Amino acid sequence: MLKIETFTCNMLQENCYVVSDESKECVIIDCGAYYEAEKLAIEKYITDNELKPVHLIATHGHLDHNFGNPFISKTYSLPLEIDSSDAALVRATEKQAALFGITLNEPMDMDIKMFHMGDRIKFGSHEIEVIETPGHSMGSVVLYIKDEKLAFTGDTLFRGSIGRTDFEGGSMLMIIQSLRMFVQFPDDIRLLPGHGQETTMGYELAHNPYLDR
Repeated sequence: MLKIETFTCNMLQENCYVVSDESKECVIIDCGAYYEAEKLAIEKYITDNELKPVHLIATHGHLDHNFGNPFISKTYSLPLEIDSSDAALVRATEKQAALFGITLNEPMDMDIKMFHMGDRIKFGSHEIEVIETPGHSMGSVVLYIKDEKLAFTGDTLFRGSIGRTDFEGGSMLMIIQSLRMFVQFPDDIRLLPGHGQETTMGYELAHNPYLDR
């Protein structure tokens, strides 16, 4: 049984997830912690629950999902794991930040481990499948835990909407093609997005104008 703790981070209200099971191993997904209080809250949760972080994962390379990576990487000696198509994007976080008038608190100088479509990321008794869903960015992915009927959708799919495609590397055609993958999920699968509240596949099929069986 998974335990999922959500931390809403930074000026863009991004969702960072700490996911653990009975083994006490955990993965940290999309650590957008920008402010010191956010970093300390995540660290405290991990310490208080006696968790062992074994993976630091990003669903894509945009800055709001990656602010906290250097802190997590240094604290727990973990590389950042990200799709190969977005590795360069996360390396260019300082450039991204300048476009938004944001100053980085620390450089993105952690090690990067690249994954690809179909790779499996294991922790505890669970396995995460990497599903590439380009469109919001070239390297956007969905992280699917089949046994738990759970998927972390990053900025590909939100409750009732989808991620914007007007950033560099974005493509409306590609994201629409990627969305076809979602209709293969069962209706009761939980979808945890990079921003906003969680949803289900059934709700999205009924209410999201971008999805069509």
